[in-house]
Amino acid sequence: MPPMKVTGERVASPEAGFNPTWQRHVAAYKLGEPYLGDGRVLDLGCGVGHSFHLLAPRETVGVDIDAGALAGQDRETVVADMRELPFADRAFPSALSVQSLEHVPDPDRVLAEVCRVLTDDGVAVFVTPNRLTLGRPDEIIDPYHYVEFDSDELRALCERRFERVEILGIFGSERYMEIFDSERATLDRLLRLDPLRLRRLVPLRAKRRLYDIMLNRHRGDDDPRAAAIDADDFELRGDDLADALDVCAVCRGPRR
Repeated sequence: MPPMKVTGERVASPEAGFNPTWQRHVAAYKLGEPYLGDGRVLDLGCGVGHSFHLLAPRETVGVDIDAGALAGQDRETVVADMRELPFADRAFPSALSVQSLEHVPDPDRVLAEVCRVLTDDGVAVFVTPNRLTLGRPDEIIDPYHYVEFDSDELRALCERRFERVEILGIFGSERYMEIFDSERATLDRLLRLDPLRLRRLVPLRAKRRLYDIMLNRHRGDDDPRAAAIDADDFELRGDDLADALDVCAVCRGPRR
């Protein structure tokens, strides 16, 4: 099978998703799992379903807007928009959203739907890239993202819909951060070629195509450092949140 194309929309395999990025997604499932309750878990924006096995023995239900991403998964899956979930009220004790909230233009609608389908004592975990460390604090670079959050912004969003919100951060190991810093330096060099930010005038479809081309160009070569990264290169903690790679909201007490 030929290697899959690298895109910025979703991870599809360790190779096509760039292994460090893939492992960062896997780590979010692994680190979020202890906060989930027993019973069924609603796996929101699950894509290809790469890590739902880490939530076992819980039953999971995968939801994604892309039927192709859900094809072949060994569990119940539903093609749906996260803003209009086709489930009954109070149907799930837990919900998990990993790197999906930023892909909708109105994430508050996602939280409203999650609150509707959660049981009264249910818990929801939302993991999303930290705006302060992802690209530029004042600009969304990833054209597949509609919105990005820092820890305070994610807290404010979640506290409108939940009674209790705990904000944590996902941090990378030293060897992961070497790769991360190298990618940031590459991004800096590319952005300096456009000091007037004319990129803002590029149509979204063209911007996504250019973004994918750049990812393939800069991530296409074999890098033993990248191949060595695994899910244990990441940890979850509650301090220094401004420097976190991803911010994580553990939410309880859904507001109706």
